[in-house]
This record gives sequence, C-alpha cells and structure tokens, in this order.
Amino acid sequence: MAHVKNHDYHILNPSIWPLLGSVSGFVMLFGAVLWFHDNGPWMFLIGFVGVLYVMFGWWSEVIAESRVGDHTPVVRIGLKYGFILFIMSEVMFFAAWFWSFFKHALYPMDPGGMSPAVDGVWPPVGIETFDPFHLPLINTLILLCSGAAATWAHHALVHENNREDMKWGLIIAIVLGVIFTIFQAYEYSHAAFGFSGNIYGANFFMATGFHGAHVIIGTIFLFVCLLRLLKGHFTPEKHIGFEAAAWYWHFVDVVWLFLFAAVYIWGG
Repeated sequence: MAHVKNHDYHILNPSIWPLLGSVSGFVMLFGAVLWFHDNGPWMFLIGFVGVLYVMFGWWSEVIAESRVGDHTPVVRIGLKYGFILFIMSEVMFFAAWFWSFFKHALYPMDPGGMSPAVDGVWPPVGIETFDPFHLPLINTLILLCSGAAATWAHHALVHENNREDMKWGLIIAIVLGVIFTIFQAYEYSHAAFGFSGNIYGANFFMATGFHGAHVIIGTIFLFVCLLRLLKGHFTPEKHIGFEAAAWYWHFVDVVWLFLFAAVYIWGG
C-alpha cells in the first residue's frame, strides 16, 4: 500500500503543455514583431494556433482531473489563489494603459512626443471624441446586465442548486457579452480618429481594444461553463471553473466602468 496517496495534494504527471505553450507563445510574439515590420502574419498565426491548441488541451486535462477526484479541498484552494493572482496581474496590465492615458491627458506633449506642448490641450486638436452618453452608455448597461446574469447563475447553483436557472443566467450573460462586442466593433468602425498618428487614438484603442479582447475571452469562458453545465459537471460544492469565469467576468465589468468614466467621460 506504499503507493497509495495518503494526502490531499495532486501530484501531476509529466506534461508537454508547459513547454509547448512557451514555444507557441514565443513563436506568436516573434511573429507579431515580424508582422509589424511588413513580413506577413503567418508566423504569428502559427504561434496563435499553437497557443489555442495548448489552452484547449491543457484545460481539458484540468477538467478531467476534477472529474476523477484529483481536485481535493486543498487543491481547490490553490486553484482559487492562483486565479486571484492572475486577476491581480490583469489589474496591473490595465493600470499601465490608464497611467499612459492620464499622463498624456494631464501633460500633453508636442506632436513628436519629445517635449511639453505649448498650451497643450486634451484631447489633441482635431480629435473628435465619442459622445459617452450614446452607444458607450448603452454598452455599459449591457455589460452590467451581463454581470448581473452571471451573478444570478452563480446564486442559482450555490444557494439553490437550481441548474435550470443557472443555465438561463449563463445564456443571458453570453448573449449580452456577444452584443457588447458587436456594438464595440460598430463604434470602432465609426471612430473619427485612427490608431496611429496621435497619442489619444493609440491610448484609446489599446485600452478599449484589450478590454474588448477580454470580453471575447470571458464570453468563451462562460460558454465553456454552459457546455459543462449541460454535461452535469458542476455541483454547489465543486464549481471552481465556473467561479473563476464569474470572477473574470466581474473583473471585465469593473475595468469597463473605469474606462467609461476615465476615457469616455473625463478624457473626452
């Protein structure tokens, strides 16, 4: 019986995913640099497909481990702490874009970006910003309603074990997330300024664009949780995957509120 596990920790088997993920990430980012220098997007796309494959394969194994009982209470605590650290890293990622936006708003530079502008104004002269109380406000309400639907789904599972309500909460959250993305793309298509040539456009599209990417990722995250729910994977006691998705979605909500207040209202 010496080989029988008598502890609450999960001893992982050797895995190819960390190495493959690192190589794919390097190829994707190196390919992005080549793409920026007009060498085509092919290396970037190869790396991107590799990253997607690693994400699918690795997380499929994590789900399988949870189904066979490897996710003990101790392991679940570790997974929660790990995801909290991930969210904290995301907070700092967006803090960098807010820092850049506020820095250039409070201390406008000349067009070359080398010295303070004389009588500098923000937004720069010639930039026609969005009216925050039209489509941006509608998108804010859509995303908040989506977050409320995700909270309803979480409450239905944890407090009522009502899988039907959880299903509809997830469906509503996913549909609203898709609508938000469509409206954001529509807004981009009607922007009166571009990404290049001015610091306002660069900051605007980087901050809101990365948030849009997080909305797409979060929508996929919730959709995977919906598929898992239909397969009977979640219980009121064991639902780490869905809890992580809900945390991520609420993080996306909060970031958008700061973007709406800082970039659209104050910055405009």
